[in-house]
Amino acid sequence: MNRLSPVRAALVTLVITAFGAVQAPAQTTSASPVPQAAAPAATPPALTAGQAVAKLQASLKALTTLRAKFEQLHYSLTVTEPIRETGELFLSKPDRMRWEYKDPQDKVFLYKAGVVEMYLPEEKQLTRSPVPPETLKTDIFGLFLGVMPVEEAYTVEDSPFPTDAARVRQIKLTPREEGDFSYLLLEIDEAAWLPRRVLFYEWSGNKREFVFSQVRTGVRILERTFSLKVPPDTEIIDDTEGAIR
Repeated sequence: MNRLSPVRAALVTLVITAFGAVQAPAQTTSASPVPQAAAPAATPPALTAGQAVAKLQASLKALTTLRAKFEQLHYSLTVTEPIRETGELFLSKPDRMRWEYKDPQDKVFLYKAGVVEMYLPEEKQLTRSPVPPETLKTDIFGLFLGVMPVEEAYTVEDSPFPTDAARVRQIKLTPREEGDFSYLLLEIDEAAWLPRRVLFYEWSGNKREFVFSQVRTGVRILERTFSLKVPPDTEIIDDTEGAIR
């Protein structure tokens, strides 16, 4: 059974095909050759990559609540088709998140105050584990909670990659120190300056992709969203206390 958590992330090498333009030969006459007009220079982005990331971080920092649909894709070099999961994300600042998976399997990841709980209804099992601060700063949880020190921990550069979206900014983040992944790609919605896609590339060649849609901010989220009530016969593995019940 697949238990891939949104805490860890993975990516394969992105291959971008380059296209070369073929220029027709210039015609000559008895008169002096007429110089061809130079191609117009590409218009540079209004913001640098660093400024775009700063706007992303400012938007995330300003959030109080967020609710969104998500699609999570797991790519592996050993399989042809990616594993696809879908669900809904709930965020309440400063430190609560709920990832509720609905397809193909029901499961819940609940993060609250430095602890993540993973509930698998089909297996009647709840696992509770602490999340080290250094881990939180390098995963999808830390990005949305606004605790990922982007420019401090990563080199930031523009890096276009295939997309079907308009008005987005695409950024590559490369860790300054070696970690669990080689780099990650961000696709930022320029209307709200919030993440639309996040791709993590592992050294192994695998990758993990998150795609967000129907993003709403400042919405009311019920308090019970960030608590888990499980049946009495659920096995609870509590790594925060080293106890199994």
